[in-house]
Parts: sequence; structure tokens; C-alpha cells
Amino acid sequence: MGRNKTEIFTTGREIITMDEGQLELELGTVTNENHKYKKISDLDMYQKVALTTAIYPREQAIIYPTLGLTGEAGEVANKVKKIIRDGSDSKDEKLVSEIKAEIGDCLWYIAVLADDFDIKLSDIASANIEKLALRQKNNTIHGSGDDR
Repeated sequence: MGRNKTEIFTTGREIITMDEGQLELELGTVTNENHKYKKISDLDMYQKVALTTAIYPREQAIIYPTLGLTGEAGEVANKVKKIIRDGSDSKDEKLVSEIKAEIGDCLWYIAVLADDFDIKLSDIASANIEKLALRQKNNTIHGSGDDR
């Protein structure tokens, strides 16, 4: 018994569909009578959704999202710095919400940058977990350098 698929949007290249209940993010349309928001729980689906908002010039592919990512990562670092400077509680709901939003901006830039290299987010996540598991197995989690 398969789940129903719902057409979410068209990217211009393909029609994106999702299983019922997979999307927990409002995409500009009412998803049900209670106006409940849905949540994206799949990295590749998030990447597809993010790409629908990537409006930078194609001749600036790679460089535009790279610069955006460094800027947004700097905003995350700046907010964390202020927690340290001000002695704020790192569990403060307002600060956590602001940092969450900045991390989300980082994720958007990572998603579109990965696409500029034709890399799926799920492939990045899988490769990273495999790398970390190998480092843990080899007792090289601590230390520095890419080849450990």
C-alpha cells in the first residue's frame, strides 16, 4: 500500500512530488484546512526546494554561493561570539532562534553550492559520516589534517 504523492512545485526542469507528510514547510500554498506547516526531513528534497529560490546569475555559479556561505557562517560565528562576550545563556530562546536562522542560511548556500558541482546533499552527508566512522575506528578523530 503506497503513500499518496502530492505535486509541490515545478522547478522548470521537473515536477517535484513528495509523499504525504514528508514536507513540513509552508511553500506558499495552504497544505491543509488547518494551515499546518510541514517539515522537510530529506536532504535531497531540501536541496530541490532550495534550488527553486536560487536566482543568482549562472555565470556566478560556485563563487556566489561560496561567498554567501562564508558570509552566513560569519554571522553564526558573530552570534556565538556575542554569547561568550555577554555571558548570555546559550539556551536563550531568542539567541537559539537567531542562530537557527543563520545556520539555515548556511544550509541553503551549501545546498546550492553542492548543486553547482552536481553533488547531492545526501551524498555529502553519507561521505562525511563514512569519513568520521573511519577516523573513529582508527582513533584519529582528534588531531588535524584531512588525511588522518
